Amino acid sequence: MTVQSAYQEEEKRLNEAVTEINGQLSEIGPRYTGNDFTEQMLDVQREERKQKLEIARKEAYFGRIDFQENGGAAPKPLYIGKAGVGRQHSSDLLVIDWRAPVASLFYSFSGGEAPVRYESPEGEVSGTVHLKRNLMVRGSELHRLVDSYIRGQEEDAVTDEFLLYRLGESKDNKLRDIVSTIQEEQDKIIRADKNVALFIQGVAGSGKTTVALHRLAFLLYRYADRISSERMIIFAPNRMFLDYISGVLPELGVGDIVQTTFADWAVELLDHQVTLQSAAETLEYWFEQERTEEDLRQASGRYKGSAAFKELIDRQLHELEQSILPEQPFEPLDGIVLQPAQIKAWYETDYGEEPLMKRRERLASRLKRWLESELKTRRIVDKKLRAKALAKLNSYTKKIPALSALELYRTLFSGKQSAPEVPKKIAAETAARLKAGFAAVEDLAPLAYLHIRLYGLGKPYFDHIVIDEAQDYSPFQLEALRLCQRQPSLTVLGDLQQGIHAYAGIGSWQELQQLFPEQDTGYFELDRSYRSTMEIIDFANRILSGMDGGVKPAVPVFRSGDSVVTERTDDAQWLSRIADTVREWQEEGIFQSISVIGRTARECDLIHRYLLAGGFEASLVQSRQPAYGGGLTVVPAYLSKGLEFDAALIADGSGQAYRRADAKLLYVACTRALHRLKVLHRGELTHLLD
Repeated sequence: MTVQSAYQEEEKRLNEAVTEINGQLSEIGPRYTGNDFTEQMLDVQREERKQKLEIARKEAYFGRIDFQENGGAAPKPLYIGKAGVGRQHSSDLLVIDWRAPVASLFYSFSGGEAPVRYESPEGEVSGTVHLKRNLMVRGSELHRLVDSYIRGQEEDAVTDEFLLYRLGESKDNKLRDIVSTIQEEQDKIIRADKNVALFIQGVAGSGKTTVALHRLAFLLYRYADRISSERMIIFAPNRMFLDYISGVLPELGVGDIVQTTFADWAVELLDHQVTLQSAAETLEYWFEQERTEEDLRQASGRYKGSAAFKELIDRQLHELEQSILPEQPFEPLDGIVLQPAQIKAWYETDYGEEPLMKRRERLASRLKRWLESELKTRRIVDKKLRAKALAKLNSYTKKIPALSALELYRTLFSGKQSAPEVPKKIAAETAARLKAGFAAVEDLAPLAYLHIRLYGLGKPYFDHIVIDEAQDYSPFQLEALRLCQRQPSLTVLGDLQQGIHAYAGIGSWQELQQLFPEQDTGYFELDRSYRSTMEIIDFANRILSGMDGGVKPAVPVFRSGDSVVTERTDDAQWLSRIADTVREWQEEGIFQSISVIGRTARECDLIHRYLLAGGFEASLVQSRQPAYGGGLTVVPAYLSKGLEFDAALIADGSGQAYRRADAKLLYVACTRALHRLKVLHRGELTHLLD
């Protein structure tokens, strides 16, 4: 079949599909607004079907695979799309949902005439693939067709043409889904079993964030009868990143998943008993001036996120549990006595599985019921005696302390009960901060952990948790989140090579993996980078060469582009050269997003004001910014992580700006660029790029 005839065949089939989809949409009536429960349920089903059809109307499908099942008479063309669509008056599927078992063939098959297989609910299905075809469909138009395999024809040993075409597209201010270009190694992660703590080490541009989001969509499809989107949660590094990824799940037809930061989640869990100290202050403290390795070792975040500090908290909870009950009996009236042994039995046996303060509440209610029963049995109706007994009950109950997480946490740092293990400087700083009603970022994990141990989660357990940029998480943060699930079901992703928050994060994934039973964990490495050109990845890899991180360097997809340019300038010409470069790139008219990446917030503020004075429309990224707007952006290197731009200019790559300790920070900055990267340097270029 010629390319032209293939186009004609696919255009005819697309017209039929669009007509079918539009016809089904037109038959769905208006929303039901009455009170009949049955009709309300039917309306919900119709609305779900309508949403799927709306997704299919925008892009009916993106792939076709002709599969002949063993024993089948002929190969059957299967069209794969974001949403499954059945034919109106037939049991046949017009479009197969990308999450369906048979659709896995589209992602796992890479050529060859050997038999293939996939796992269906009924068991393993085997057969042969005759055709694999990528299609770019927009509405009723077919924009592109690429055959990556035709059975019987000689295969060209070339990189996936369709993938390169999609990677070469310009990026705007939102992350997009990758459902049409999921690679085999990514598909294995997406379809992995639910009940594991899955750890993903992915180099810059490996698609790990989008893979995690697609995994959520798959889990909701695969385990629809056991989990719900309302009981899933995504933890992102900051609010701006949440805005950046906000469009992916709706494009996949998934809604109602909580998307937040660990800090915002913890503050809400604590019912806003504390106010979070400005995150900008922490970032500026660590990135606006030089810090030594000794500073990192003594950092409050490293200490409070450690297993040792968690053990200290556990000892504190154990001591509270052992001492919480009064040693004397409860004697509300003469001759009516409840011995401590019985009270202890109720507390430890009847309510032993509940959080400490919940057990206290249950015990207080039990004591009141016991007293009422005794008064009734003994026929004590005298109001004064009953009032006296109730007063004794209130007095006795008050001897059982009712503590908040914040109150218990404070005792570690101040007063006679302060823990001697806590370094004096950390204890003094923390005590003063908590007294003023503030908490630092590193206080939130132990506070959240204490709250859950004392009062429980207060809402349903999470069915699945996604943690992005997890290399910046402490073991204690994972310990707190472990309490939010009945069994481990997490997708934990990040890149140790981008671990720029060394004052609080981890040095190896083992620090987090060891928190879970080995049989409940999984580990994947994604070392292919789909974001940047070969030239940019090779340039960035030089920065980390010689560093012992135990992580494989990024391997670029075979997509070549412009060479990376380094240009020396001086203080007098520096700002004008930044403006000249930006102007040249804008005049080319091929880049939707351009970034100028500075070393510090102060430097970025200076650059931003200069560009505005020169007539440029530029935005400045700042800490806790809620959204990223695209276009021309000035951003500090430490806030650029997770973002990507068509072209990136490193404002100053000199040795003064980036020393040896800044290798990961410079690596993050350079790997933001998709198509073009330039490094200006005032004075000598940093030795990291020698």
